Amino acid sequence: MRLLLAEDELELSRALTAILRHSGYEVDAVHDGLAALDHLRHQTYDAAVLDIMMPGMDGIEVLCQVRQSGIRLPIIMLTAKSEVADKVEGLDAGANDYLTKPFAAKELLARIRAMTRSATAIDATTFSVGNVRLDCASCTLVGPAGEEHLANREFQLMEYFMAHPGSVTPTERLLSQVWGDDALETSNVVWVYISYLRKKLVAVGANVCIRAARNQGYSLECVEGRA
Repeated sequence: MRLLLAEDELELSRALTAILRHSGYEVDAVHDGLAALDHLRHQTYDAAVLDIMMPGMDGIEVLCQVRQSGIRLPIIMLTAKSEVADKVEGLDAGANDYLTKPFAAKELLARIRAMTRSATAIDATTFSVGNVRLDCASCTLVGPAGEEHLANREFQLMEYFMAHPGSVTPTERLLSQVWGDDALETSNVVWVYISYLRKKLVAVGANVCIRAARNQGYSLECVEGRA
């Protein structure tokens, strides 16, 4: 599981990075709000830990801009402030959780586990983004205009996109996640299956689409103007 850690206190950042990596997480650490926003917009993460008081841009503003961009990954805020109003502001801006410094490392790890169990899952077998549902038990994509059965690779690719809505994923990472050891040397196979999924999203009347970001990868995004 890949995490972004944004914390401007260098000693704390190094300590948290070491703890998280020891616990099995892949961690990218940044030390200001602008870098955090750039990473969240252009990289793929399963969750983020954001300090509120950071140079360049504070954590609340980073959070607001991330949510406005349609990125829905779980985010926990870190702060030295303990006032209820500050916590309410963070939660209202779209934070999933809030932790006040100082805190025990075990508590942070427990909160990360809790908020990453399923960011978009309705239940153990269903994902939902926009007006589309993915039934994992039947490998079926369901929208307001009907439903489409997904072949094995289509399903795995769609499942990945729906678990990381709004996040741009490089082609190489999609190859690794979906095809694994069977990955072909060419990236054309990813484009072919994304083409299949785009047609099926249109067929079910989806208000989400798979967008390509030049030289960056693909992301599942909500389409403005579609009900």
